[in-house]
Amino acid sequence: MGLLLLCNGGFMLLAALVSGIYDDGVTLDITLAALVTLMVGVLSMFYTRGHKKEVNRREGYIVVTAGWLIMSASGMLPYLFSEAIPDTTNAFFETISGYTTTGASIVDDIEALPEGILFWRSLTHWIGGMGIIVLAIAILPLLGIGGMQLFAAEAPGPNTDKLHPRITDTAKRLWLIYFGYTLAETILLKVAGMSFFDAVNHSLATLSTGGFSTKNASLAYWNDQPLIQYIIIVFMFLAGSNFVLSYYAFKGKVQRIFRDEEFKLYGIFIGVITLIAALVIYLTGNAEPAALENAAAGEAESAFRHALFQVVSVVTTTGFVSADFTGWTPFLTVVFFGLMFSGGSAGSTAGGIKLMRHIMIIKNGLLEFKRTLHPNAVIPVRYNNKTVTEHIVYNIIGFFVLYMLLFIIGSLGLGFLGLDFVSSIGGAASSLGNVGPAFGTLNPVSNFNSLPDLGKWWCGFLMLAGRLELFTVLILLTPYFWKRS
Repeated sequence: MGLLLLCNGGFMLLAALVSGIYDDGVTLDITLAALVTLMVGVLSMFYTRGHKKEVNRREGYIVVTAGWLIMSASGMLPYLFSEAIPDTTNAFFETISGYTTTGASIVDDIEALPEGILFWRSLTHWIGGMGIIVLAIAILPLLGIGGMQLFAAEAPGPNTDKLHPRITDTAKRLWLIYFGYTLAETILLKVAGMSFFDAVNHSLATLSTGGFSTKNASLAYWNDQPLIQYIIIVFMFLAGSNFVLSYYAFKGKVQRIFRDEEFKLYGIFIGVITLIAALVIYLTGNAEPAALENAAAGEAESAFRHALFQVVSVVTTTGFVSADFTGWTPFLTVVFFGLMFSGGSAGSTAGGIKLMRHIMIIKNGLLEFKRTLHPNAVIPVRYNNKTVTEHIVYNIIGFFVLYMLLFIIGSLGLGFLGLDFVSSIGGAASSLGNVGPAFGTLNPVSNFNSLPDLGKWWCGFLMLAGRLELFTVLILLTPYFWKRS
């Protein structure tokens, strides 16, 4: 916990530096928040320096969940000290939405926030994107603490690919790719016409699949600059794909990417849904006025671009908005609601169920027909030409059941607090899937500020559970987890 607070305090100092450069009036406030965070971190490490530095799986779950909570608690200090968000409930909601890369906001006028606070919002995305704990894994060996247990708790999904036998080296390689993509997108956005400040912030939010923007209209602010939106589409797609595949690409093993079942489904799925959405938008006249000399071509391009942008944004759970997709037609509203449950690839910064799990569930379901006809035959599920153990299949089915159950409970909770049906199911699906924009009163052109305080804390819980893939958080609520074995 102390180490994580030191990292968080260091990033706050970076935000304070940005605040000082832009002379936005909150430099001292952010600096004070950083010093408080660093002081608590130093004291935590000092008073626990003599304790046994061994982390097993049970402690790993506690450290991960508690780590996200304590980072969120300290991360709201810049908002409170600067009075950019003076209310504790709202400040915590904005912070945990940032760290969990959900991107749901309670800020009514984003453009009125100081530059240092805007940069801090984007940094919370970037820190949480690859995982606070993965960052710590690269540093923990300095303290004599093994990292494998923490990595297992941070990423409990079915993907166990490692880039290097040592988990710390895996974490470092992941962060190198993550940083490289962020730098590349920043440069491209700047060249395409964004200001440097906006380019940095949107790159931090894109690679983390977060969705916080520096503009009230989100990416719709640049609807007259298609190149900017296309660049963000490309990097949203990369952020929602498995980072292990990016590593293989940089190593020249491109064939492994196109042999990957999940990546192929990821590309085909986005392509098919985009074409359907673009066709509906074009035929119903929901495309923007033509930006090209040829009106029909301009409307076609606009329909395709907005369809592609919003499909990629929702599938990867980034949550950027180029248009209000809830107003396109009831059919597309249902489509986008379904996309909130798809998620990106395993091993990406995206939230949601993940496409790999959908593949496994569908394959196992289809194989049940064969097993019914041949009850004595052993017919295993295969993925990428490898047999998947029953343990993993059961884990995935259990995850899916828990996910849908928590979605129902989340919706009931929001409905109990007074939200209408559409807003309740939209808010629960968006929070649990770390998507950001929802439906009803929480639609893409609105925000979550209309939620009652209890609703904001409830959505914060759903965000955390979804970001840590359910088991890490929910296992702490079971009585047998706390029993001595």
